[in-house]
Amino acid sequence: MLKLNNYFSKITRKGLVIGGLILFSSFGIYKYVFERNDVIFELMLGSLNQNHYSPQKLDDAFSEKVFNLYLKRLDYSKKFLLQSDFDELQKYKKEIDDQIITQNHTFYKRSVEIINQRIKEKENWSKELLEKPLNYRTNDEYETDGEKTKYSKTSEELKDEWRKMLTYQVLSRIDDELNKQEKAKEKKDTAFKFKSFDSIEVDARKKTLKANQEWFKRLNKIKPRERFGAFANSVANIFDPHTEYFAPVDRKKFDQSMSGQFEGIGARLQSKDNVLTVSEIIVGSPSYKQGELKAGDAILKVAQGDAEAVDISNMEMDDAIELIKGKKGTPVVLTVRKTDNSMKEIKIIRDVIEMEETYAKSVLLENKNKIGYIYLPSFYTDFTRTGTAHHCSRDMRTEIEKLKKQGIKSLIIDLRDNGGGSLQEVVEMAGLFINKGPVVQVRSKNNYINVMEDRNPDVVWDGPLAIMINHSSASASEILAAAMQDYKRGVIVGTPSFGKGTVQSFVGLDQFLLPQLDSLSQVVGSVKITQQKFYRINGGATQLKGVTPDINLPDPYELIELGEKEMDNPMPWDEIKKAGYTEFKNINYENILKNSQTRVKKSEQFKLINEQAKEIKNKKDDTKYSIHIDKFRQEMKEFRDQSKKYEDLRKEIKNFSGSLLDEDKLKSAADTSKLGRETRWAKNIIKDIYIHETTNILNEL
Repeated sequence: MLKLNNYFSKITRKGLVIGGLILFSSFGIYKYVFERNDVIFELMLGSLNQNHYSPQKLDDAFSEKVFNLYLKRLDYSKKFLLQSDFDELQKYKKEIDDQIITQNHTFYKRSVEIINQRIKEKENWSKELLEKPLNYRTNDEYETDGEKTKYSKTSEELKDEWRKMLTYQVLSRIDDELNKQEKAKEKKDTAFKFKSFDSIEVDARKKTLKANQEWFKRLNKIKPRERFGAFANSVANIFDPHTEYFAPVDRKKFDQSMSGQFEGIGARLQSKDNVLTVSEIIVGSPSYKQGELKAGDAILKVAQGDAEAVDISNMEMDDAIELIKGKKGTPVVLTVRKTDNSMKEIKIIRDVIEMEETYAKSVLLENKNKIGYIYLPSFYTDFTRTGTAHHCSRDMRTEIEKLKKQGIKSLIIDLRDNGGGSLQEVVEMAGLFINKGPVVQVRSKNNYINVMEDRNPDVVWDGPLAIMINHSSASASEILAAAMQDYKRGVIVGTPSFGKGTVQSFVGLDQFLLPQLDSLSQVVGSVKITQQKFYRINGGATQLKGVTPDINLPDPYELIELGEKEMDNPMPWDEIKKAGYTEFKNINYENILKNSQTRVKKSEQFKLINEQAKEIKNKKDDTKYSIHIDKFRQEMKEFRDQSKKYEDLRKEIKNFSGSLLDEDKLKSAADTSKLGRETRWAKNIIKDIYIHETTNILNEL
């Protein structure tokens, strides 16, 4: 294979960052010589050097970081590689940078050979160890945290670790079945079929074997492009944890998830006994309108219009689904086996399908006053560029207008578990609550600072406002919460947020391929690159620190470290100059904090959460389990007893109610399945003590 030695001897040396896009013009005449992966590396690293906020040097230090991250991900549990495997690969620890530059990927290729070999060995071990009963009265312990384990020195030692792991898995099933029998005995359930211990043990081993066989089946089907993607991301993630390589299919999935829509037939599919089966038909979708495809139908073949049908019976589920999906307006013909075993060909015209559960939705709450509640799962936008996708800022405006019609006195925006999304959307959303002004500051690699402002004087909600956040609220969620906090426009309630203060953009690598390389076009992929950092309008950064709520409520995870700071290679915290803005002056934060703390101290439910936090911390520190059946069952009993204590955390709360909005009830009236799901969701909202306490806070405003 052609090497770029002449090129690199001119413009690079060890320790120097790879050069820019000049490199790409070198590809032209070598259309049939370059391997796809080499092209991807050249394009990816060139793009990272040009576009990343903080470019990295390709030197020995970089190489060591790649090695450590890649090996950790290759075998996190240390159940496949031996110490000798690690030692062999470690010889390349400082050579990965050179191999990337010279396109001599000895380390990567050898790592794949070793892991594939070890997977096959362990598959045989799994079958062998589960052929007969294991020792359930040993005093051994099984360590469940891979970071606390070491590579085994010999195959015998590693096989013993597999024995411990499989014993743990079998014991989990035995304990579950024995617990069911004990409950049935207590209840004197005469219909329950009791089994002997030997019968339970045999069944538990069979189920464990089947689960492991499914696991190995997935491991053995990992494609070369997936292996390469993992290695490429071990390189990209040295720049920062959010810089990633995306193969074309992965980029497509990302865009669909961010837009909340995809083009296809509108059927939810699952693999059932290795057959692609319809689990649900989405109401209003092409499948629903066509009418012949039903839940339970097994899809055996897929044809694109009049083309020859493709048998998908031995195809990976994701690949089969990609065949079924397609552009709006195009036909697909499915050969299906109906639930009565009859065969049928069904022609469906694809269309745009919306996943409504990914969009903003609201509930009318009542706690002394009418309070609007809006749940926003992400800051979605039209990344698909179809022009038909939802924009979360527009949807938020719509939900607020609907709630205003029902006479709300205050408003909750729930950003818990919202991992972020579009930067532009969060700026526009902030504008719904303020009359013009800066929302966030964005700094690029050249230290250019752009103050992103709301320029629309139209305020949709000027009443009392609360923003709910937790440890998983990240990026755009933190921007909105920080802006409302800096303006003192509302009250931030919950737990400290994730701490992601960086902005990513996609760079498509296909655009850099010359026409001579058209055979590679559309197969190279994209890189999501951290190109900017964002800052609060007060000059501080959310990076690593996150947003600290005005009212911090007890949290089950408050005693363990979470968030950006726990990720590999996070970018550092810093701060810049404050932007010009005017604070609101209508909230007495000291008073509402004092009153909330008083209520929390009196709350039995929040006391339980404090206890839960201590238990979670203890369990995180102690990750070993006894695999002696008596000790194991006692541990499981203690866990179940602990869990019972926390059932009260989801009970109904007195004088607190919630219901769907009138418009939404009317809209969903024809879809009883959807109406049922939404009604159940609304009932769960009013069992949430965090939401209830937030309504108490708003009542004081």
